[in-house]
Amino acid sequence: MSDPVRWAILGAGKFAREHMGPAIHAASGAQLAAIGTSSAEKAAPFQAFAPGIAVHLDYDAVLADPDVDVVYIPLPNHLHIDWAMKALRAGKHVLVEKPVGLHADQIDPLIALRDETGLVASEAFMIAHHPQWHRVRDMIADGAIGDLRHVDGVFTYNNPDLSNVRFDAAKGGGSLPDIGVYTIGATRLATAQEPVAITHTDIDYLNGVDVTARVSARFDGFTAHWITAMNVHETQFMTFLGTDGRITLTAPFNAGKYGEAQVELVMNDGSTRLERWPTQRQYVTQVEAFGASVRGAAPFAWTLEEARATQVVIDAIYAADKR
Repeated sequence: MSDPVRWAILGAGKFAREHMGPAIHAASGAQLAAIGTSSAEKAAPFQAFAPGIAVHLDYDAVLADPDVDVVYIPLPNHLHIDWAMKALRAGKHVLVEKPVGLHADQIDPLIALRDETGLVASEAFMIAHHPQWHRVRDMIADGAIGDLRHVDGVFTYNNPDLSNVRFDAAKGGGSLPDIGVYTIGATRLATAQEPVAITHTDIDYLNGVDVTARVSARFDGFTAHWITAMNVHETQFMTFLGTDGRITLTAPFNAGKYGEAQVELVMNDGSTRLERWPTQRQYVTQVEAFGASVRGAAPFAWTLEEARATQVVIDAIYAADKR
């Protein structure tokens, strides 16, 4: 059996503490080897489930650690590109949280450095590793609902804490960078198409960031409408409407946490089919898929180019809203 892929995390924030840290520790063929944090106290929860983890009190020390193969970067959005490039230059593979960059063209140097170093670098778009999305993609491609005509995507939550980094424009805040990557990226993932036009935007701003965004787009043969919000009751679903039927995902993004992953197919004759994934852990699957890519066993399902393509759409939305 090959040695485990050794992971480090830059930052000890809530998401890393509650989701990706435990996922790395639980994943087959992976070891949570190190964490970079500003204080030893913040490392304690990681040490609780990963005894023996090395604690570095600055990020550069993590990159210099010879016992680290992969660096996972869940830092605030505006820091993603810089630290991803530093990690690649230090000889580490990189999995960086979404969105990779604040604008599409910021991702180009990272792609170039990935190619130059030959290391694996990608975005942590975990839904690309959940089998419910593989199933939906295949159903649409196989014509299970006839010709696709429209997509609806909703992802909202209510965060009253205006001091949260998501409300900080200078740090890449906003609902579209935070969760629009999912509604938009999921549409692209399921249909293998890019929008040809942004046809409507209605965006509410607070402190310079979009707190609610209602966006319509046109693709080749179908339309899409996406709603994202940081000040609305927690809700998520994705619906794909075709000439012969409808596909609905009830927990498309936070499967397991928001609700059980279910894909419902409803046909014109009223017949229905429900498929369920009650135990699938998409963060663990993502870690294992990245490890397979590092070993050269399989390509990673979501590339930096895919991340860039989603960012192109977000850039176009902001540009359209300013016209």
